[in-house]
Amino acid sequence: MQDINQTIAKILQERILVLDGAMGTMLQRHKLTEEDFRGERFKNHPKPLKGNNDLLVLTKPDIVAGVHRAYFEAGADIVETNTFNSTSISQSDYGTEGIVKELNIAAANLAKKIANEFTTQNPSKPRFVAGSIGPTNRTASISPNVSNPAFRAATFDDFVKAYTEQVEGLMEGGADILLVETIFDTLNAKAALFAIGEVFERKGYRIPVMVSGTITDASGRTLSGQTLSAFLCSVSHFPLLSVGFNCALGAKQLLPYIEELSGSTNFYTSAHPNAGLPNQLGEYDQSASEMAAVIEEMLKLGTLNIIGGCCGTTPLHIEQTAKVASKYKPRKKPEIPVYTRLSGLELLEIRPDTNFVNIGEKTNVAGSKKFAKLIAEGKFEEALSIAREQVENGAQVIDICMDDAMIEGEKAMTTFLNYLAAEPDIARVPFMVDSSRFSIIEAGLKCIQGKAIVNSISLKEGEEAFKLIELTM
Repeated sequence: MQDINQTIAKILQERILVLDGAMGTMLQRHKLTEEDFRGERFKNHPKPLKGNNDLLVLTKPDIVAGVHRAYFEAGADIVETNTFNSTSISQSDYGTEGIVKELNIAAANLAKKIANEFTTQNPSKPRFVAGSIGPTNRTASISPNVSNPAFRAATFDDFVKAYTEQVEGLMEGGADILLVETIFDTLNAKAALFAIGEVFERKGYRIPVMVSGTITDASGRTLSGQTLSAFLCSVSHFPLLSVGFNCALGAKQLLPYIEELSGSTNFYTSAHPNAGLPNQLGEYDQSASEMAAVIEEMLKLGTLNIIGGCCGTTPLHIEQTAKVASKYKPRKKPEIPVYTRLSGLELLEIRPDTNFVNIGEKTNVAGSKKFAKLIAEGKFEEALSIAREQVENGAQVIDICMDDAMIEGEKAMTTFLNYLAAEPDIARVPFMVDSSRFSIIEAGLKCIQGKAIVNSISLKEGEEAFKLIELTM
């Protein structure tokens, strides 16, 4: 019997898979009240619960099940669990962080039960469940406090802990796939991927992982500032099933980015766009036939392997999309040259014909007395000028070292990198985390949304620490 990884990979070579559409759009049609969200179990809960859609897998499971069933009937191959906000970080707003694992298990169980029903009815068209892993309502690489760029409402470790709990629940509940989606901050996604990898290792098996970023506007960048190519580079260390984009844009606006992505990766590609752009009332009113016509343009170009819908899409949109998808062959993975690729907000690709790569060494306490003095005095904003000057003078990578007996290295590295993240004219280049101590290297890597360089690997701290450093390569 094939495992799920082989099964899905085989199907993707044969046809385009269809993902479901919006959950929230469908739930809104039921005009649910505060009492509906509470049910009997949460009748006396101290905080308002209306709007916590993920809770409905416990209080109104029949409604959620009806949405899954409607999408399968429309022709979807994959439905997403109703768990977009089922992390302790997101649920803390409602005071329901204590039931996160239960939410994920229940949601995956519910979707899987219906998927199995449809697979039994038509074994030639197996149906799958993707565990939806949203970005949370916090950012790992952006400060919510404009007057304190180094502040983070949640750390990398906070995200890893929250995502670990969610992933464990989704897998225990029977999810076939994990979908890390609507990524507006790549560092959040890297924390999710790290958590997934850790869970896989503990469980001793893997299931396919999809990643879907969000291009926020015509700039072609994520909310945290990365270009498409930088985003792709930042997540490509993980063995993904697919990479793609969803939300924020309609199919028409997403088209050029899907074209670019298709030729840039040897992962399978996905898209689940919104039903056009929101109107003046914030509503999505692109019809199913209009959306399907634009999606057909994507499929004609051979750019996609998985297609679905996001905000504003309904079973009718997915039905039209599925009909269009059945007419076209799936995208074939291109051969991508193997180069050294690094990223800040932008991609740095080092090819055989690339000239010397200039690395700025002045943000190194061992190489610059001025920088060391500013860091020791806690003048991080002034220290930024040194980094900025290096980039303006042509540095393609910035080396950052905090190895000094008079400096608390881990804290200084974290603080300075967080300051750098708020400066797009500096953060556009990749960073080199430079230290002879693994704890400082680790602290630095937890702050960087791009793909960085690790420097100064040595046996100074012993063989075990050396092996840990080797894993970063």
